[in-house]
Amino acid sequence: MNVRVLVVEDDGDIRLAVATELRAASFTVDAVGSLAAAASALATGETYACAVFDRMLPDGDAAGFVDERRRRGWAVPVLFLTALDSGAARVEGFEHGGDDYVVKPFVMAELLARVTNLCRRRGGRPPVLRHAGLEVDFARCEVRRGGVLLSLSNREFAILEYLATRPGMAVSRADLIEHCWDLGNEPMANVVDAVVKRLRHKLGEPDPVETVRGIGYRLS
Repeated sequence: MNVRVLVVEDDGDIRLAVATELRAASFTVDAVGSLAAAASALATGETYACAVFDRMLPDGDAAGFVDERRRRGWAVPVLFLTALDSGAARVEGFEHGGDDYVVKPFVMAELLARVTNLCRRRGGRPPVLRHAGLEVDFARCEVRRGGVLLSLSNREFAILEYLATRPGMAVSRADLIEHCWDLGNEPMANVVDAVVKRLRHKLGEPDPVETVRGIGYRLS
């Protein structure tokens, strides 16, 4: 499955860094530096799972660009990436068709997590997610580290999958219970900790699963 993301950012260093990070996570990326170039990319007929727009570009405000396309039925999820940090600017971005908003300077892991989440809303995500030396194959339910196939239980895979699609984000035990266990079979928090302990043992060193005190876990 080819999950393609459009990145529109006029700062060449940021554009390259974002594109490199997304490609490392197995996304296919088209990266351009202007609204005119974005229009050309969209005119090719490529199917994008998500688009990342810097708000202020050399040829205009991306909010207006997105809003105009929304009025014509364009439904691709959009994340605005911008230095505009006021509440009014955020509201304006959402009112013009944005689905998410990240303020510069930003943590790359957070941006990756938010793009992954938007792609999942659209029904797409990378077939294989690579992070912290791991390869998580969602279609085959397989995990490799250093090219070595690991033997994980269904529950261990479910927890790793949930963490891997939110790299760098703290995930609570309650969230893990909600998404990795059946509704009629909810465990105690110490059961979650026990499964995570087994998962860590199988993943080996260095341990990619970090304990977040008072919250839960994250993939570091």
